[in-house]
Order: sequence, then C-alpha cells, then structure tokens
Amino acid sequence: MNAPLPAQVLKQHLIDPEICIRCNTCEETCPVDAITHDSNNYVVDPDICNGCMACVPPCPTGSIDNWRLMVRSEAYSVQEQFGWEELPKEKALPVVEEATAAGLSGAASDDASDDASEGAAPPSAQAAFTLPGASVPPWSAAHPYVNLYTHKAPMTATVVGNYRVTGADTESDIHHIVLDFGELPFPVLEGQSIGILPPGVDAQGRPHHARQYSLASPRDGERAGYNNLSLTVKRVTEDHGGAAAHGVCSNYLCDLAKNDTVQVIGPFGHTFLMPNHPRANLIMICTGTGSAPMRAMTERYRRRMDTGENGKLMLFFGARTERELPYFGPLMKLPRDFIDINLALSREPGQPKRYVQDLIRDRAGQVRDLLADRNTCIYVCGLKGMEVGVLDALRDVTMQAGQDWSILHDVLRREGRLHFETY
Repeated sequence: MNAPLPAQVLKQHLIDPEICIRCNTCEETCPVDAITHDSNNYVVDPDICNGCMACVPPCPTGSIDNWRLMVRSEAYSVQEQFGWEELPKEKALPVVEEATAAGLSGAASDDASDDASEGAAPPSAQAAFTLPGASVPPWSAAHPYVNLYTHKAPMTATVVGNYRVTGADTESDIHHIVLDFGELPFPVLEGQSIGILPPGVDAQGRPHHARQYSLASPRDGERAGYNNLSLTVKRVTEDHGGAAAHGVCSNYLCDLAKNDTVQVIGPFGHTFLMPNHPRANLIMICTGTGSAPMRAMTERYRRRMDTGENGKLMLFFGARTERELPYFGPLMKLPRDFIDINLALSREPGQPKRYVQDLIRDRAGQVRDLLADRNTCIYVCGLKGMEVGVLDALRDVTMQAGQDWSILHDVLRREGRLHFETY
C-alpha cells in the first residue's frame, strides 16, 4: 500500500476533456457535489473532492479516472479546468521526494486510482451513498475495448441505412441508423455505446461536443459478418418540460442520407455488458430509445437460437402507444417461446395507463423465479426517472416472497447482475 501523502501534497482528481462526452453521469453520482460543469468542460473542485471514488465506476469513457500529484497550493482551480482543451502536463514535485522514496513514484499516472484503499471516503460518507446498479460487469462478460478513437483522432463511418422505426403519424420520430466502418477496426459489444461528433460550432464558437448513443446491434454487426453497427436515435424537438428545443446531434443524425459520413469516437462502456456464459437469463426493462441495448442483446440471442446456449429472455417495454414503440413490428414476430414480451402503454386509446413497473408487479411470479436463478441479469435503460419505479417494483416482488430486497439488491450489484443505463 502506498505511504500517506505529505500534508502539503494533494492527489488532485481531474477529468480528461478530450475523452469526456459530457453525459453528466459523474456530476449526478458525486455524493459531495464536487463535480460541476459549464458549456465547455466537466471539472472537479479540489476544495470539495474527498477521493471517495464513487464517480469512477459509472463513467462510460474512463475520462473521470485521472489524477495528479500536486503541491496543494498550486492545485488547478475550477476556473482553470473550465478553460482546458486537454489535460496539462504533469508538474515536478520537489517537496515530495521523501514521499516518492516511500513508494509514491507511480501514483501520478492515470492508473493511480487503481489502489482504491488510498483516498477512500470516511465510512459515514460511503455508507450514505449507494448506486442503484452494479459498477462491475457480469462475471462472464466478454472483454470490451474502449476509447480506441478520440476527439483528436475520430473514426469516419459511412451511413448505409437510415430508417424511421415509429409510425409516420406519431410525434415520436425515432430512426434506426446503420454505420459502416469499412476495413478499419471498431470492435463493440452489446451494451456499449459510441460518441457522435456533430458538425458545426455552438453559441460560443466552439466545436460541438460528442453525443453518446447506445448500440442497437450485436457484436457481429447489424448485418452479421459486416463491420457495421446500428443506433436508435430520437429526433429531439422539445425538452423534458415540453418547451421547444433543437437537439443538435439527434436532428443531424435523423437527417443523414445514405453514403453520408459521420465522425465517431469510442467505443465506450465496460459494465453494462451482457453475460457470455451459456443459459444466462436476461430481464430487460426499457422505454423509448432505451430499447437500443435490449435490441442488441435480443438479436445476439436470436442469432444463436438453435445452439442451445440461450437462457430465458423477459422484456418489459414502455411507450405511449404501440405506434410509438420502436421496432414494434419485428419485435412482435419473434417466437413467444424465445422471448416473453410485456408492453406497457401509457396512452393507448381505450386502454388504462400502464407503466413498466406495473407489468413487473403483474408478472411477479415469473420475475421472482428468474431472480432466484444466479444466471439472471437485469438491464434497465431509459429516462432517469424510471429508476425509482423499477427498484420499487423489484422490491415489492421480492417482499411478496418473504425475502429481504436490501440483501438481494446488494447481491445483484456485487455480482454485476443489475445494470442501469439512464439519462
């Protein structure tokens, strides 16, 4: 274990602006509100950060996992970090020679945070903060590649398909977009995401930041054996409050035509991955474009349907109406003995409002049976607000069987079997 740092030295936590995709996960996760942002960067306040590491596992890109040994009086301020386009070079530390001799010589590297025992939060701070899902992948998940392409050196992909997958008469304009990478490597797994760099500049004249999109295709491509992948993109024309808003990247993507080119970075994601061992069960819970990773996992299972490797698939899929469910037609053609489909429609004419958590409770028996199987993994993807409802429903299902949800929840998290991808 590393020796304690001298009082005048700070192990400063920094975010790499070249890799960060501004997804806000770190700021939402930080239990002490040390992370903030402006229109340019996400930054860590050195006067607040206690090194608790809570923000590190959820970060999809690894941009959060950067550290510098600094003379405390020379620590980079929040305002300095706001102006960065890249991380600064490391500074020499003449005052810490005795600490270096004690074993700190490697602590200034980007991998310094691997030693989680150093800088751990006080017990009270750790106990007060619990992530809803796992920060580790399932034990059998395949090894993911991440950050192969960055803002400075993006990959160019070619659009080979762009199709609307919701009814033309609905407000929900969702597109299935297929990108081809030619002969350049871009290895991905189900559950990972990529970043798209939209052209143009923002109101301050800066190039637009990348926007993150989950993959909707399995590891062997949208078309099996091809070096391509697909995305599920909703055209954003209003914010969550209903006010008019123009989604820069979503509108750019939805308007792309065949043979257009796109700048791509990534891939990202090392925890929201499907299990790779035979007969693993999946409970998939999603709304809207949150169906993208569920489509990828389902298609992976469909392509090996005749191999005997598959476990059970159970899907809870929410939307306002059937015509606003992306992929509704192909989904309903899947064999019922292959996937157990439960549709939650909140505005279907002539039907009561139903949400995914309602259907989880309706299917309590089947859900309990899957939860009792250590081969079962749960994936939740959609708007941030669905987390509480889903967790409450799983708690109710568990308690109906006389079991302690807090114990099961902890097991699912520790074993990498409960995953949230919300925004």
